[in-house]
Amino acid sequence: MSYHGRSIYNGKARGRLLVSSQAISFFGGVDPETGVVVERGHDLEGQCISGRVLVFPTGKGSTVGSYTLYRLKHNGHAPIAILNAECETITAVGCIIAEIACVDQLSIHELKTGWMVSIDEGLIVIEQESGYSLEEQAHEE
Repeated sequence: MSYHGRSIYNGKARGRLLVSSQAISFFGGVDPETGVVVERGHDLEGQCISGRVLVFPTGKGSTVGSYTLYRLKHNGHAPIAILNAECETITAVGCIIAEIACVDQLSIHELKTGWMVSIDEGLIVIEQESGYSLEEQAHEE
């Protein structure tokens, strides 16, 4: 199975999906020192986005969120790629300055946490659809 979206920042990446059904604010919602989602009540609260292909509908919050994505990359805790339904300017600028592959205009509701994917210039290929439980993810990390 594959998807093709609009490439916001071209790049190649391969990794496991971490999917949220909620918008993400990188400023105040993600700890730039650890990559852990700290926004209370968020469906990814307590999970680390470091090294994952992060999937969420759209960004939200302050323009400082762009710089937070850069700090995450600088600290080695950024996602390896971001997939959105609709990428807004905060996430787009953050991905560009941090050089994180970013693709939008995708039907993200079809994607599942744990799937292995590869991304190449806007093309997303699902390599393995067998997701795994949150306990298995925690054990792997």
